Amino acid sequence: MSDKITVPGVVACKGGRKLSMLTAYDAVLAALADASGVDMILVGDSLAMVGLGQRDTLAVGMDAMIHHTRAVSRGTERALVVGDMPFMSYQTSDEEAVRNAGRFLAQGRASAIKLEGGARMLSRIQAIVAADIPVMGHIGLTPQSVAKLGGFKVQGKTAEAGRALVEEARMLEDAGCFSMVLEAVPAPIAKLVTEAVSIPTIGIGAGPYCDGQVLVTHDVLGLFDRFTPKFVKRYAELGKVAVSAMQAYREDVEAGAFPGPEHSFDMPAEEVAKLKG
Repeated sequence: MSDKITVPGVVACKGGRKLSMLTAYDAVLAALADASGVDMILVGDSLAMVGLGQRDTLAVGMDAMIHHTRAVSRGTERALVVGDMPFMSYQTSDEEAVRNAGRFLAQGRASAIKLEGGARMLSRIQAIVAADIPVMGHIGLTPQSVAKLGGFKVQGKTAEAGRALVEEARMLEDAGCFSMVLEAVPAPIAKLVTEAVSIPTIGIGAGPYCDGQVLVTHDVLGLFDRFTPKFVKRYAELGKVAVSAMQAYREDVEAGAFPGPEHSFDMPAEEVAKLKG
């Protein structure tokens, strides 16, 4: 697990071993994810909901994303760090998209960026790739389009919609994406998309046929209870463990059991005597 994960290394996994990706928003969780051996760490705009308490991903901007990406990069040695371009950081023009994507690499020290959208974002992707910035695409449910979609809903539920997703996936590959996220699409559609492109597909709520999977770390660890999507598997309940530990701390403080002698600093008796004198 010692070799640094690179963009070409991710692409080379297509048709071979499955890729794993988790989110992180700070150096501590990034270091833990990195130590676990996952291939990629996504500094997701899910920061808005999971870390900042917002109701959707629209309320986080570039400065916050760069700040957290820089922290994640400091805590990561092996995994590929991917910065998630936030709402309105790339939609307005190719030039602004390139400029903001470049900030993720130059200031955030990420190795790639991710952006949402299919056919409408092709010129953005092409411009960013032309600037030698690796791009991970994202189709299916695109949370930044929640207002247009009318909520967080499964996409591609009809044959026609499924075919459209396959075509969009091909467009993303042709535009230069090195991989793509498929979010909240039926497993049969994800299978078709995965078979239709030569770059890795990373599923989240897209079934078992993708080339890899991504989940929000706080969901995996049981640290986020506001809601749990159907596609999440909770591997631990650290939130409950944390509350229990904090309660034990509060009880010790109230009872005078903490801090004890082992947690306190002493001084020579003669110096204490001087204080009394």
